[in-house]
Amino acid sequence: MPFSIRARLSVMMFLNYVIWGAWYVTLSTYLTNTLHFTGTQAGAVFGTTALASMISPFFVGLVADRFFSTERVLAALHFIGAILLWRVASAQTFGAVYGLLLAYCLCYFPTIALTNSLTLQHVKDAGRDFPLIRVFGTLGWIAIGLAVGSMAIEKSAAPFLLASGASVVMGFFSLMLPHTPPGAKGEAFSVRRVLGLDALVMLKDKSFFVFAIASVLACIPLTFYFSFTNDYLNDVHLANAAGKMTLGQASEVGMMLVMPLVLRRVSVKAILMIGLAAWAVRYLLLALGDAGPGVWMFYAAILLHGVCYDFFFMTGQLYTDQQAPVHLRSAAQGFITFMTYGVGMYAGSLISGNALDFFTTGSGASAVRDWKMFWLISAAGAFVILLIVGFMFRSRVKISSAGDNVDL
Repeated sequence: MPFSIRARLSVMMFLNYVIWGAWYVTLSTYLTNTLHFTGTQAGAVFGTTALASMISPFFVGLVADRFFSTERVLAALHFIGAILLWRVASAQTFGAVYGLLLAYCLCYFPTIALTNSLTLQHVKDAGRDFPLIRVFGTLGWIAIGLAVGSMAIEKSAAPFLLASGASVVMGFFSLMLPHTPPGAKGEAFSVRRVLGLDALVMLKDKSFFVFAIASVLACIPLTFYFSFTNDYLNDVHLANAAGKMTLGQASEVGMMLVMPLVLRRVSVKAILMIGLAAWAVRYLLLALGDAGPGVWMFYAAILLHGVCYDFFFMTGQLYTDQQAPVHLRSAAQGFITFMTYGVGMYAGSLISGNALDFFTTGSGASAVRDWKMFWLISAAGAFVILLIVGFMFRSRVKISSAGDNVDL
């Protein structure tokens, strides 16, 4: 691959995740501390990302893949997104914030699939080249997190303005990307294909059925972390919380490097259970830690992100791909993505918001939250899912580099 194309694709990934990382981590902090939304309202706003994840496949499958070149679609979405983010920064009421952010997420979340597909159409060896390009997205997330934290703007609307400016830059940069014509032009649109419903036949396999249900359930405690950790760390006065939380993405990069060794030696069941156990431990650390002598617990909880995420979600994607018949692999990935990042995350956003209100006394600026109980209930949820996998997931299959199932 020519260096000029590799460089442009890497910058594309970097910018695309700078935009998301600028506002996503600090969203609930701004909503609850500055706009004084309730936990239920903040959870509902956070759930717009999951709603967009469920809807965006229709846009990609119906419009982007059939009528317009990918780079032009990316440019249009980011230009529109920049305007919406600018409006979000000045919105004050729940209705206005919810509506504007939902509209924005409907613009942004298709870009994740589009940047991936654009990259895959221009690399020669996907297994070798794609991870080296995609990692720049993680680096972008880390960079903007450090910037937001160092500027101490986590409780303000400034992250939306940063994201808006980055969206304008990304819009213009998209027009300089390699020309990528619509890949499904002339093909018939199918809802079953877009949502991966053809893969429902795989649920006849009891182990895969348990895995699918556990994956949806696992997204509920996962959303507790993504929705309210930054809010919590700011509430206990941890300095530069957004910057410190980027250690989670750094640990994810490190864990990706060792995952091939783990996958060859450990069964899928064991890896999934380790990942879920890590989630439970992470929440216990958040419950017991503090910004003083116990601050090491916060660091440990954040650094567990690589194990929490890769051991469950990345392993789950590989397991899904391995278990699916060749003709259903794309459908299976679409189904799992829709169920986890869509259904699971949306349910988790609503439940976590209601849970925060349950453990809150007072309202508005005088609200006092029992964070310890909030995190303990999250730990209990992760532990229950761990038990479900431990007792009901019977398969001892390993991930095989050759694509063959290996049972113990």
